[in-house]
Amino acid sequence: MSTETDACGDIVVAIDGPSGSGKSTVARAVAQDLGVGYLDTGAMYRALTWWCLHEGVDVHDRAAVAATMATLPLEVGTDPGEPWVRVGGHDITAAIRKTRISSVVSAVATNLDVRASMRLRQRAIIAESVERSGGCVAEGRDITTVVAPDADVRVLLTASEDARLARRTLEIHGGTDTDSLAATRDQIVRRDRDDSTVSQFVTAADGVVTVDTSALDLHEAIAAVLAVVREHAPA
Repeated sequence: MSTETDACGDIVVAIDGPSGSGKSTVARAVAQDLGVGYLDTGAMYRALTWWCLHEGVDVHDRAAVAATMATLPLEVGTDPGEPWVRVGGHDITAAIRKTRISSVVSAVATNLDVRASMRLRQRAIIAESVERSGGCVAEGRDITTVVAPDADVRVLLTASEDARLARRTLEIHGGTDTDSLAATRDQIVRRDRDDSTVSQFVTAADGVVTVDTSALDLHEAIAAVLAVVREHAPA
């Protein structure tokens, strides 16, 4: 554990943001710097989506998905150096990032019954991480306001739509040509629109610090969030 974390004591950092804002990569780097655990809450919704498809559950059947959530055999690794996701013994860390999942995950993530159950699991994982490593950096779309509203540090990581689209297109397609941008735009814009019906990740709530990464490279974005952590973490 880092000396910075030791000086601050146990710490929880909550990071929200839209698709392509860089929150996952930045959150992992911040967790590594602090020497604490990392939780990608979006991966948990993706895991449930994968399990529903695996089990033949219609992701648009809200009652069926909520029932599946109740017995979801989910395990999540919180080591920021190598986070992993398993369901029913299947390592699905890579599989949940496929377009097959990305294209339908909003149907699961906007299910209010699912969100209520998922919230309890997320809080439990954060608590376990704090006990084990002295802290947790948790990221998603409603972490600063719903999952961990009492976090020591709360950040809204944002960026312009063009910047977010370019980043996600490069991540998925390896380039930012016109066709690749067009193929990714619907996924980015539609998912943000759908998810915004159940969570707030566009405007910072009271007490949440906004960090705009539009003009920042990865190292600059990480440094900006770490600066916020140093400024707002408990002494």
